[in-house]
Amino acid sequence: MTLRSVLLSAAALGASALHAQIPAAHIAEAKQRFGTVRDNIVKAAEAMPEESYSYKPTPDIRSFGALMGHIADAQAGICGGASGKPKPVGASKMTAKADLVAALKESAAACDAAFEGTTEANAADPASMGQMKSSRLGLLEYNTGHDLEEYGYAAVYLRMKSVVPPTSAGRGR
Repeated sequence: MTLRSVLLSAAALGASALHAQIPAAHIAEAKQRFGTVRDNIVKAAEAMPEESYSYKPTPDIRSFGALMGHIADAQAGICGGASGKPKPVGASKMTAKADLVAALKESAAACDAAFEGTTEANAADPASMGQMKSSRLGLLEYNTGHDLEEYGYAAVYLRMKSVVPPTSAGRGR
């Protein structure tokens, strides 16, 4: 074997490692985790009374409605970046409960579509949202992490308004 063939073989092996496929089971687990938090966020938005959408636990943080708008806009941006099909929902300008719940469902549908289009062959493909560069699946998993963090805030808002968060419903807490 010549030096050239050894180098070409090493380069080919390195290139295939860079394009390694992400197992379908991992993609399915990530999709399931997103589905859980997606449903809990929508349930939280539906559970909060309309008159409490303007509620702020302290003057220096977002109202509950602004939090829901932030989640909807972030989901649309992140999942749009993952799929290469950005579609802003403009939820940060909304204040009505019905509009914000609809925006959350619309942005969640964009994430569902991004997951549906994610395969073993493209999960590791480069994707971006603004300055954030990642793989397609990496952005989707980042979105799930962001949603979980924001749901944690939403649960506190709900508790402060004597509404049981969806993740505690049925447990008597």
